[in-house]
Amino acid sequence: MLVFIDDSGDPGFKLDKGSTRFFVIAMIIFEDELQAEETAVAIKKLRRELEFPDDTEFRFFKSSKDVRKKFLDTVKPFGFKIRALIVNKSLIYSEELKNNRNKFYAYFIKETLKHHGGSIINAKVRIDGGGDRIFRRNFITYLRRELNTVNNKVFKNCKMVDSRTNTLIQLADMIAGSINRAQQTDKKDCQEYHAKILKHIEDEWFFK
Repeated sequence: MLVFIDDSGDPGFKLDKGSTRFFVIAMIIFEDELQAEETAVAIKKLRRELEFPDDTEFRFFKSSKDVRKKFLDTVKPFGFKIRALIVNKSLIYSEELKNNRNKFYAYFIKETLKHHGGSIINAKVRIDGGGDRIFRRNFITYLRRELNTVNNKVFKNCKMVDSRTNTLIQLADMIAGSINRAQQTDKKDCQEYHAKILKHIEDEWFFK
């Protein structure tokens, strides 16, 4: 089992000064590694079809409307599930989460993996992320401590990877962006992308 995780939005709380209202974490779950490989190949072929350089990274908020739709149509036939956590930051009152970006990020990634509805067992987890080496090490240790028990092992290994070189992390970004846009009801295209991924969505959890 393979799980790819990315987010959409930012962890800032200056909602009146440009911070995003919603923060979304999307998990893309492949039960079949062959399906994951075939999905990655299809995305690479799309990049060639669009005549993008091979190192072009698909990112929702940097893509045109047309590219978003073509990308989602390309991955639609493949076998993966989507589980997402949607955070309305106006409902968050914890000062610790509001004032510490690393803790905010780590907490909600943990919550997303924790509430997996029985879908994730002993998986290989890949999370988009940078940060310094100490943060990455502490973050993975935190997830292992919080999620893995003797009787319930959510992941067998977990790594933070560079989205620029991981096509399926880019898939997670496009999915997270589509779900985030669906919350922005003032946007004309708010439901267009969400409709294209609906059949893959196993769960969308609104954090309260």
